Amino acid sequence: MLILIAGPYASGTGGDPELMSRNLTRLEEAAWPIFRAGHVPMIGEWVALPVLSSAGASGPADPLAAEVMYPTAERLLQHCDAVLRLPGDSRGADQDVAIAQRRGIPVYYSIDEIPGAAAA
Repeated sequence: MLILIAGPYASGTGGDPELMSRNLTRLEEAAWPIFRAGHVPMIGEWVALPVLSSAGASGPADPLAAEVMYPTAERLLQHCDAVLRLPGDSRGADQDVAIAQRRGIPVYYSIDEIPGAAAA
């Protein structure tokens, strides 16, 4: 399965790049267990941040980010088979869950819920 990892990235950071980097690291920590379970992990920021950069945006606080960050996740969800929702307040992650639920895509709230993860 292609599994979107959703959780806080910019939420609660006040735009602080160091805090956003820490949040991205936290999201990325879920990538290995998903991969080890036989799936492909995906994080929206892995796609959205290079898109922003190539558009000349200064970063996630740039006004262009509104046209890229959430729409990227929405487009990715057209291809994902599941979502892993990590804890923490995040409007974007909540949107990801809502989109997944509307589309009938499974939403997991723990890595252990992902098929094959317990065995790995």
